[in-house]
Amino acid sequence: MTIERSNLLTVFKLVIKELIDSSLSHGRMLDDDHLPLQQFFVVLEHVLRHGIKPKKGILRDRREFWAVLEQVERFVPEASDITTSVKEMPNVKSPLGRGRAWLRLALMQKKLSDYFREIVDRRDIFLVDAYEPGAMMLGEEAQVIAGLLVGLNVIDCNMGIKDEDLDQPMGVIDFSLYLNQSFQPETSEEESAKMAAILDQKNYLEELNRHLNATVTNLQQKVEALSTANTLMKEDLAIAKNNLLELQQENSTLRGDRDGLLESHKTQIETARQDIKTERDTYETSRQGLDGMYQDAQKRLQEEIQMRLDVEKELQLQISMKQETEMALRLLEKDIHEKQDSVIALRKQLDDIKAINLQMFEKLQACISPHTFVSM
Repeated sequence: MTIERSNLLTVFKLVIKELIDSSLSHGRMLDDDHLPLQQFFVVLEHVLRHGIKPKKGILRDRREFWAVLEQVERFVPEASDITTSVKEMPNVKSPLGRGRAWLRLALMQKKLSDYFREIVDRRDIFLVDAYEPGAMMLGEEAQVIAGLLVGLNVIDCNMGIKDEDLDQPMGVIDFSLYLNQSFQPETSEEESAKMAAILDQKNYLEELNRHLNATVTNLQQKVEALSTANTLMKEDLAIAKNNLLELQQENSTLRGDRDGLLESHKTQIETARQDIKTERDTYETSRQGLDGMYQDAQKRLQEEIQMRLDVEKELQLQISMKQETEMALRLLEKDIHEKQDSVIALRKQLDDIKAINLQMFEKLQACISPHTFVSM
């Protein structure tokens, strides 16, 4: 199968080269009758059908690549327009015809290389279930083909898909187009056109080379990343195995400890049951004594309540007497204050009377003294 992939890749490179050269010589506009374009689709079909798994069943017919192309719209929403258009074509009935129509529409929209790159990059999702191990779409050749398809973006195609019979059996590769042929003398104009074609081809090859170099670099980085991840996974696996052995030993130790704890707990439970039974008997005995004590306490409580009521009545009486006494004291104090005020007023009046008497006495003395002097 390796030789088949190598031969098919070589033919695909020749077809791409012939298609681009013929496009440059025909003004870069191709139609259905262009033989290199027809051969391109034939070779591309061989690539897509290489190593494809047969259907499950009694007849085991070959599975078609339409099932793979139909899934592209899951990750590239733009492809849904092509898929819908193909499904609505009335003249296309077989899965092979739908796949051919899908490829032609993608090429006319110059999206074939992008969609093919998406399929190759997501081969774990698209291709693992559809292809056998060793198929060309699962190998490194698919990356090269994706790079070669980028060069087709420089050509323009105009194909009448509705008028073409796409359900016919798969075509055969015509190798006569790629064999060495004798060259005719060329005029100066033909030489100029040839030179322009060579320059265009040179630019295409340079772009293709850059794209392939970038692809190889990405693949090398992926391989290095996978190698590193594989090494780390091996280390993690060894650590996990060691941890598993330690956990198994710890599990055995814990099981032994658990059995010992279970026996100890059973013994403790039996002891606790005996203690509970003894305490229950003691409780029953003490409960009977407590019932008698409770009745006595209740009787004493009733007596205490009655005594409290009597004391409260006596207290109310004492409070009433105290209030009456306080009221009498207030009245007595008020009477005393009034009498003190009266005494003070009387004393003041007495002092005033004494002062008046003294003045009168002095005046009387003054009056008596001249009369006495005259008599003498």
